[in-house]
Parts: sequence; C-alpha cells; structure tokens
Amino acid sequence: MLGAALARAGHRVVAVSAVSEASRERAETLLPGVPVRTVPEVVEASELVLLAVPDDVLADLALGLSSTAAWQAGQIVAHTSGRHGAAVLDPVRRHHAFPLAMHPAMTFTGTPLDLERLHECCFGVTADERILPIAAALVLDIGAEPVTIAEADRIAYHCALAHGSNHLVTLTSQAMQILDDAGVEEPAHVLRPLLYAALDNALRLRDAALTGPVARGDVGTVKTHLDVLRERVPDVVTTYRALATATAARAVESGRLRPDLAGPLLDVLNSLKEPA
Repeated sequence: MLGAALARAGHRVVAVSAVSEASRERAETLLPGVPVRTVPEVVEASELVLLAVPDDVLADLALGLSSTAAWQAGQIVAHTSGRHGAAVLDPVRRHHAFPLAMHPAMTFTGTPLDLERLHECCFGVTADERILPIAAALVLDIGAEPVTIAEADRIAYHCALAHGSNHLVTLTSQAMQILDDAGVEEPAHVLRPLLYAALDNALRLRDAALTGPVARGDVGTVKTHLDVLRERVPDVVTTYRALATATAARAVESGRLRPDLAGPLLDVLNSLKEPA
C-alpha cells in the first residue's frame, strides 16, 4: 500500500515481494505491472527498501538479510512498524545502509481506499538526525505529515494509537450489540452522530468533554446499567465497569465529578464484580 502511494507520488517501484495469495492479489491491484520477486531480489534491486512485515518478525528479517550481504552502501531501509524505531534495523548499518522507521497513524483495509486515507494522516518517523529529512520527504511525497518520535518513545507512541483506535472499535461494537439486544434495527444510524460528536469533543476538549451519568455522579443510573448488562449482555459488563471506573477517576481529576459523589459510584462499580 505504501509502495503504491510512493508510486503515485512519482517514485519508481522496481519490485515487490508477495508470498501469500492475498498479498499477491493486493500487489496486482495496487502495483499493476510491478514484478513480484523474492525478498533478497527486491533488496538487491532497490535504492529504498520498504519492509512492511509484522512487528515480531522484523528484527529476524533484518538480521537474516544482513547475513546474505544483500544490503548496499547508501541504501535507505525503512520499515512501517509502529512499535519499533530505527534500532531494530541496526544490522543494515554494517553494510553502510541507513535505517529509518515511518509508521502511518491510520487504520487500513487492504483495498485502494487506503491510498486516500494516507492523505493528511500523520506518520511517526524515527531515524538518525541526518536521515530524518529523508524520512520527512518520503512522508510528504505521499501527502501525509511527518511527526518525529524518539527511539525511546516508540512503544508509548504505538500504545497510544492502538489503545485509541483498536479499543474504540471494541467499544463501538459493544454499544451496537446492546442496541441490537434492545431491538434497535439500525444501531449504526443511532450511534453515528453521537459518536462523531463525542470524538470531536474529546479531541478538542479532552476530559472537559466528559458527560453522562458517571461524570454527573448518577449512582442509580449506573447501577441500572450494570443490572441490565448482567441480564442481557454479560460479556460487556467487564468493559463497562472498567471504563466507568476510569471515567470517574478522570472526571474527579478534571473537576467534572465531585469527590463525595465519586465514592458511592465506585462502591456500586466494585460491589457488582463477579466473584473470583
């Protein structure tokens, strides 16, 4: 996908590696006419090598390719992992190649729609100071915005993105599940304007955007919520309780919830825990 974005920006993609049937189909769709080669062949043919592989295999891939002497002096070697910085590619330095990390802060579907989502999204970039301008230029070519992340902050950066985006999907799916149980025919239609507004408010106001029964200290309402969840959708109870507890703490800290109301609220949340 990033290869297709770079090709659209005028870079010449000389080869791509695709092992599975699904990855070969994506390559044909996003990079028509680009030859499919083995990983060492792609490395040998390229001035810029982009490694888009799972986090847990990246280090072994970089080390394994280093033993084949495929890397070239002056070559730029980039990866798209959110978790890792440039250090995971340290083996390429022995061959006088230059490592960098460029991770898109975006969720993808594996379809051409992803190319449009790259525009105006941010990329977390990590590299040696002299390589940062190259990383920034590649991101700007795609039409995105580079954000420099220090090597030591890389995991925290990735954790924030995963926590915010992946858990938002879980939260939204659970809300739709509850509406399904309540007989609402189009849960998405009901939730869409509310969730869009809540997200916009949270991004602008942070904790000042908190509303609802927890922020107001409505103990009775929270108790009825938990009662109906335990009866109808018990798999959601743990999530609701954990998020309500965290919300109460942040509401108190931000001055949205009076401490004297927080105590009874937390008592209700704790008292309904299932036995160990």
